[in-house]
Amino acid sequence: ENAKVSSTCTDVELTVNFVFVSLSNQNEADQVDSTPSFVVVVAIDFGTTSSGYAYAFTKEPECIHTMRRWEGGDPGVSNQKTPTTILLTPDRKFHSFGYAARDFYHDLDPSESKHWLYLEKFKMKLHTTANLSIDTDLHAANGKRVKALDIFAYALAFFKEQALKELSDQTGGDFDNNDVRWVITVPAIWKMPAKQFMREAAYKSGLVCRENPEQLIIALEPEAASIYCRKLRLHQMVDLGTPTNQNGLSPTDNVGSGMNQAKEHVRRNRQSRTFLVENVVGELWSELEEGDRYVVVDCGGGTVDLTVHQIRLPEGHLKELYKASGGPYGSIGIDYEFEKLLCRIFGQDFIDQFKIKRPAAWVDLMIAFESRKRAAAPDRSNPLNINLPFSFIDYYKKFRGHSVEHALRKSNVDFVKWSSQGMLRMNPDAMNSLFKATIDHIIQHLNELFDKPEVNNIKFLFLVGGFAESPLLQHAVHNMLQGRSRIIIPHDVGLTILKGAVLFGLDPSVIKVRRSPLTYGVGVLNRFVEGKHPLEKLLVKDGTRWCTDVFDTFIAADQSVALGESVKRSYTPAKPSQQVIVIHVYCSEKEGVAFISEPGVRKCGTLRLDVSGTESAAPRREIQTLMQFGDTEIRAMAMDVSTGRTVKASIDFLSH
Repeated sequence: ENAKVSSTCTDVELTVNFVFVSLSNQNEADQVDSTPSFVVVVAIDFGTTSSGYAYAFTKEPECIHTMRRWEGGDPGVSNQKTPTTILLTPDRKFHSFGYAARDFYHDLDPSESKHWLYLEKFKMKLHTTANLSIDTDLHAANGKRVKALDIFAYALAFFKEQALKELSDQTGGDFDNNDVRWVITVPAIWKMPAKQFMREAAYKSGLVCRENPEQLIIALEPEAASIYCRKLRLHQMVDLGTPTNQNGLSPTDNVGSGMNQAKEHVRRNRQSRTFLVENVVGELWSELEEGDRYVVVDCGGGTVDLTVHQIRLPEGHLKELYKASGGPYGSIGIDYEFEKLLCRIFGQDFIDQFKIKRPAAWVDLMIAFESRKRAAAPDRSNPLNINLPFSFIDYYKKFRGHSVEHALRKSNVDFVKWSSQGMLRMNPDAMNSLFKATIDHIIQHLNELFDKPEVNNIKFLFLVGGFAESPLLQHAVHNMLQGRSRIIIPHDVGLTILKGAVLFGLDPSVIKVRRSPLTYGVGVLNRFVEGKHPLEKLLVKDGTRWCTDVFDTFIAADQSVALGESVKRSYTPAKPSQQVIVIHVYCSEKEGVAFISEPGVRKCGTLRLDVSGTESAAPRREIQTLMQFGDTEIRAMAMDVSTGRTVKASIDFLSH
């Protein structure tokens, strides 16, 4: 039955077809493009704390090349990735990225450095901003505001330049960007606006052009990790779940010592930058049978992402069993706890001033903390010393009129002392307590996940991402699971997502079924039904009784959607001369939604159908719209039924 769209989008009539259309295989191949014409796939892991890229030629898919060693780097920290830090000149032009940005900024005279714009850990802004838009701002270390889109575009342009230069060196000629399929990784728990923001930044950076959107794939971090973990051989991982694992450790040994062996293995192999990903199925994978389930816990700098996958044989395709969950519980939470501790000792007013007046010294202090943070372990007994930069000691004296040592004596923080070498001396319990809030969040989330009926009989838990190196986190996960599933940690745990993203770019159709994180739909007018519809929703028009604000569900939260599956709706312009149909898209975290006016339902996007140039003699124009939900991004396509012409369709989650 034909129904009119509610007052949320006037001038449109809507024919509601409650159908899920599975595109034919021919069509599916068109949409998913599983046989790319690209010469190389380059994946960019744009992390909260560190970033990197890796690539593989489509002719040699088993050879994954990771980027050259970065200039700079910290002692004791693998620098196969570079810090996600960016420096702009005082006139807001791009200057440098990564270690180069940090080192240059650090060496500037303080009187000069306050004019430069230095940013770090800015990716979290995309997760935490409620009304993310093209105009969202970021704050540089000196307090100045910059457009987030510019910063992300500068960073992607930097990676484009680095990767193309390396590809040109390898192939001995100028490498054409049109031959590259780009993959950018994002957390699975990111909402659609954040994914679209990343795509807009890629367009702005020149990574890909708007006319060729297929050249860029947005990959979900835990999915990428999942794809890589399938290839793992026994010598490439630490297994915390067997009585004696292949590294000769028993679970009663310090959980972190396996990681030290793994780091040594990575260090020895670091000279070789090409990782051979065997075309065979890894030994671990050969233990999996049809229907077996496993969880990927991706612990990064900013977020923790949990994804549940089920194996589908014979091809080994993956099916997502439960919608991605997690939250902002990455390792930067520990940095914030350290900052709170400093505020308790030295005063919030001093720390706020110091960060703005001596930004380079603050960066220094956090670098010193980072290396000590990595030394935290469950069984550590000796204290950890953190170097305080001289300008911290000097500025504190000027600010307060007494010494840092005096502040420590006076504070009620008894587990942090002043060492005679001019360092903060923390006992191991004090350091471990900084981890507590973040790790507790992760464990709580895992407990909630394992309580779900869909998440029983989990064979493996893959712990990946940079934060997975933490012995404290490993220990906590091990204690929580109590043998319910085996914990697998890849040796090159910080590069797992990067390598998996390359494999995903080579074959995006490997993940066959996903779960929708939210319920999506539009508001429509339906015929009013006595007893079913509330009276306050009654609208009488030309003698017909309508119910307003009805939520027409496209897809429900946690609903299974196969790759290439589409929701079909037909829209009719109210006036023959109409050029554009604009339909508001609503979303909710609830599975069952009856009306767009319910609590928790919000307008989240706009579907635009450009019907100009498709006029026909037909008395009614029907625009058939297909929306694809099975991919990592939502896509829309449309066709004028009477003429068979394609209609320009776009779905926008960033404009409010």
